[in-house]
Amino acid sequence: MSQIDNIDPNAIPHLAIFTDFDGTLVELAETPDEIDVPVSLAHQLERAAREFDSAFAVLTGREIADIDKFLSPLLLPIAGAHGTQRRRADGFVETVDPASILGAEEIAHAVQPLLIAHPSLLMETKEGAVALHYRQAPELETAVRIAMEEALHSVTDFELVPGKMVLEARPRGVSKGEALRAFMREEPFVGRTPIFIGDDTTDEDAFIAAQELGGVGIKLGEGDTAARMRIANVASVHALIQGLGDIAARDREYALTH
Repeated sequence: MSQIDNIDPNAIPHLAIFTDFDGTLVELAETPDEIDVPVSLAHQLERAAREFDSAFAVLTGREIADIDKFLSPLLLPIAGAHGTQRRRADGFVETVDPASILGAEEIAHAVQPLLIAHPSLLMETKEGAVALHYRQAPELETAVRIAMEEALHSVTDFELVPGKMVLEARPRGVSKGEALRAFMREEPFVGRTPIFIGDDTTDEDAFIAAQELGGVGIKLGEGDTAARMRIANVASVHALIQGLGDIAARDREYALTH
């Protein structure tokens, strides 16, 4: 019997689960399009969302449409492009600031010469954000940073956020942490205890936000982090979500019978 099996349902707070996608729910790949999404993942997340009364959201650097494609037909609450986009639990999608869209387009145009000179680089353009991936050319890290910094000179209110072999330009003040806080002010998240699971430096804001709201940040892998807990790998994340869902189901059954 595992430690989870021994937990008294009455000791478990009502949880709100937030998780990153790439590197957390699925393994990282050479390019964003090459990830392997298990057929069972959408079913597992649908079950978890049901057990947590729909208080289950994905906070990701990808656009909302990307996550919908990978998890079809499941439609979860999602903060996309590091919070630049957000779909609430009621299905309402907040519009992206037009100034952010124009700013991202200017940045993408400014770094185009670097992409032409180095085809191994990959630019991921989003509504309101731009990510420049150098996983296939790690020796170009400095060149990528310089090009992105120069691109921001002519665009106000954007900042650079480093990730795993990627540098992203996003609107200043936008983050996964702010997205988590926004979700926590809304049903069905309000009043629950947040847990956020992530693996990258771009997840640090959300670790901090979850813990400031009385919850827990869980960091996958090594590296400095504000998260108070760690988890080993993607398979362990799946097992954790499954286990927490089991506890939530047991909690509901216990409440109905006592």
